[in-house]
Amino acid sequence: MADIWDKSKRSKVMSQIKSKDTKPEKILRSALHQVGFRFRLHNKNLPGKPDLTFAKYKTVVFVHGCFWHLHEKCVDGHIPKTNSEYWEKKLLRNVERDKEHVQSLQELGWNVIIVWECEIEKALKKTVTSIIDQLNNISS
Repeated sequence: MADIWDKSKRSKVMSQIKSKDTKPEKILRSALHQVGFRFRLHNKNLPGKPDLTFAKYKTVVFVHGCFWHLHEKCVDGHIPKTNSEYWEKKLLRNVERDKEHVQSLQELGWNVIIVWECEIEKALKKTVTSIIDQLNNISS
């Protein structure tokens, strides 16, 4: 199947996709903030610039988009059929980079929590409760 847009339109659309302050990230941040948690955003001093850094708990949270990080348990976590060679290379590199960041952070003594976009969309309260539980287990 051919792309529905010409090359310049596709380029413009793709350039508008953000890597930080995404809608799922903002929703999660708001929910955690409402229950009293404070955090630092996009800490440039840590590998991968985690979306949320809880220094008190030595824990970071990455909010992964299901498409961009190939969420295996999600309908959106797949390689597109159009231009699949390009997308496979790009998306698999994202997954590999994620693993490198997690490993580097763990070697530095940080706890890493990965939250998927679909978890935020489908079960925000459950996701927030899970993060809170993990933070509480770390502090005790």
